[in-house]
Amino acid sequence: MLRTPAIADGQVLAPPRTLLRVLGLLFGLAVVVGSVIGSGIMRAPGVVALGITNPTLILLAWAVGGAVAMLMAMPLVEAGSSIPHAGGAYPIVLRAFGPVAGFLTGWVAWLQNAAAAGFMSAVFAEYVHRLGLARGVPAGVLGCGLILAVAVINWAGTRISGASQTIASALKGAAFLVLVVVLFASPRSAAATPHHPLAAITSVGALVMAIRVIYQTYAGWEAAIYFSEEVHRPDRNVARATLWGIGGVSVIYLLINAAVLHVLSPAAIAGSPLAVGDAAKVSLGAAGDTVITALGIFSLAAIVNLQIMSASRVTYRMARDGALPPALAAVSPGGAPGVSVALMVGVSLLFAATGTYESLVRIYAPWSIGAILMICLSAIRLRLTEPDLPRPWRMPLFPWLAIVAVVVQAGLIGLLVWDDPANGAASAVVAIAPLPIYLLLAKRWREQAGRA
Repeated sequence: MLRTPAIADGQVLAPPRTLLRVLGLLFGLAVVVGSVIGSGIMRAPGVVALGITNPTLILLAWAVGGAVAMLMAMPLVEAGSSIPHAGGAYPIVLRAFGPVAGFLTGWVAWLQNAAAAGFMSAVFAEYVHRLGLARGVPAGVLGCGLILAVAVINWAGTRISGASQTIASALKGAAFLVLVVVLFASPRSAAATPHHPLAAITSVGALVMAIRVIYQTYAGWEAAIYFSEEVHRPDRNVARATLWGIGGVSVIYLLINAAVLHVLSPAAIAGSPLAVGDAAKVSLGAAGDTVITALGIFSLAAIVNLQIMSASRVTYRMARDGALPPALAAVSPGGAPGVSVALMVGVSLLFAATGTYESLVRIYAPWSIGAILMICLSAIRLRLTEPDLPRPWRMPLFPWLAIVAVVVQAGLIGLLVWDDPANGAASAVVAIAPLPIYLLLAKRWREQAGRA
């Protein structure tokens, strides 16, 4: 059936375009794995070994971290499968708590992705120089070049950007598994055996830091809900992608840690800024550093691509609902929210070129945890206020599992603020900073969105 174009003021208007449902379960798995596995796993084992020195307990801690991530995801997949709209936490919080809470949640999710894209592109440039490539090109130019290259992929359309992310995540996962095989095939280093006995837990503070780092290294498992309007059968594939993705990442993390501990002891990697790289150097010699750096470059490029894809879906959905200017809801024939991509790219370029992302990176940790907290609260509220809402996937042990998730997220935010009160306060200020503008212009934006 042909859609008749609308007519306004004597002019024929093009039919409105929406996001294209052209992505499958494989893409959903790719964004979860690609979002979670990054440079964090390269650094985290060294921090964890500062607090936990027994190899068995280290592996147990990583297994528990994966189990906790799985439990935290239960409220999210229930809410995400019930409200299959693009934009991550934003549409869920909007449905449960109204426009203001939804706007603030969408704002911090978008800003976090923009700052992270600037930061990741800067690290990408550092890794390129470390590999001995393009040393005559300033790091800021290299970082901006990555963002622009990723922008071209996103503007090409959803099929192309989705396929690029699927391929990149698959290659990244395969590269880590190959590294695991190489490490297990290597003999143990002389540094693998400590020369003096160590306590299993060094201190409470170090243990808390280890737990925090493990949790952060699993962060990003909520990525699939950003693309609910583009994935086939989101009622079931959002849950599958999230839960299967967390399970797959947990296995990879356990294998990486076991392989590193096969080569080096906890004492040898404790405090190392790049523990996986240290193990690779033992196995591969001088080539180990090159391999790890190349893997880091590839991983960072894939994550920047995913951050731009994710953030553009937030502003697209907010604009569709009248929470932002309607122009941001424009979609190209290929399914890309082009104006939203352009906004994300422009801000990320600004952050990367000026280094202003550094101040945001120091304060944005509570935002990502806060978004998950709001989703958990939303899942509880929607069960109470909309009991008949279709729920293709229902969390077990309601409401206790959701309450535990809320307590964990709130506790983590409290821990972050207690550890760094100044940046905690700055995080709160930035989170609510655009609220006056929203309250002033929201009515106009909703009217414009309604006419569109």
